[in-house]
Amino acid sequence: MDFGNIWYLNMGNLLKVLTCTDLEQGPNFFLDFENAQPTDSEREVWDQVNVVLKDARGILDELQAYRGAGEEIREAIQHPNDENLQEKAWSAVVPLVGKLKKFYEFSQRLEAALHGLLGALTSTPYSPTQHLEREQALAKQFAEILHFTLRFDELKMTNPAIQNDFSYYRRTLNRMRINNVPAEGENEVNNELANRMSLFYAEATPMLKTLSDATTKFVSEHKNLPIENTTDCLSTMASVCRVMLETPEYRSRFASEETASFCLRVMVGVIILYDYVHPVGAFAKTSKMDMKGCIKVLRDQPPNSVEGLLNALRYTTKHLNDETTSKQIRIMLQ
Repeated sequence: MDFGNIWYLNMGNLLKVLTCTDLEQGPNFFLDFENAQPTDSEREVWDQVNVVLKDARGILDELQAYRGAGEEIREAIQHPNDENLQEKAWSAVVPLVGKLKKFYEFSQRLEAALHGLLGALTSTPYSPTQHLEREQALAKQFAEILHFTLRFDELKMTNPAIQNDFSYYRRTLNRMRINNVPAEGENEVNNELANRMSLFYAEATPMLKTLSDATTKFVSEHKNLPIENTTDCLSTMASVCRVMLETPEYRSRFASEETASFCLRVMVGVIILYDYVHPVGAFAKTSKMDMKGCIKVLRDQPPNSVEGLLNALRYTTKHLNDETTSKQIRIMLQ
């Protein structure tokens, strides 16, 4: 019995199922986001990515707890000649900038982890669907990176203190340099790093920008790999998430309700990434994303639970307002 042939036959059926529009028989592909464990062949990449993901939870907790030095900065600006208030503001801002530096450096580590995962999930001879089914632990890590990214950007977007603190830090540092005042904490963030951090935090969604730039860079560095290998990996991931969410028998297999919201966030994350990386984006008719299906799944959730994700599609995608986007999709996203 040729198991290779059976494998490819099964895969053929699976691809048919994933691409056919009527899902009467339901797709026979459940991506186990809750329990997937790495196989021997996944282990090396999985270990490298796991080191980074272990720190992701702590980064989100720190960002969520980030209060900023607004009060101290205001006082210092209102009383420019009061040395005590100047020192108080500076002492409040320096440790916060240390945190912002840590978040920025984590984005660099995340980029490296994503490169490793994309390398594994797009390599020949397997199709994206075969990869996602064979390498479920890596697919799960990819999903966790997307989940983290959207959560980080949501928290950053609703916290104006981050940019205010950093701007104040840079202005004060420049003033100290002009006056030849030794600046404690300058070793923390030198000028070149401050410039890069400034660009990072100026983005509305800095982590998403990091990921989309990293994915685009991955595609351009692997010229022998068709861009479709990467974009199909993203559209297949969105398809799998959508199907798991809209198929009751799959949804009932989630042990935790959290998994459903995880799936929704990942689905939106891959759509946005695809929209940045694919030349025509996710909304065009020629795109492999079933945008109507994905938006419908979002619309079917309790409204207050997905407003942030709908906003992410409305405001952080690149091609939504292109002429190639159908009127129907625009209306669905209103």
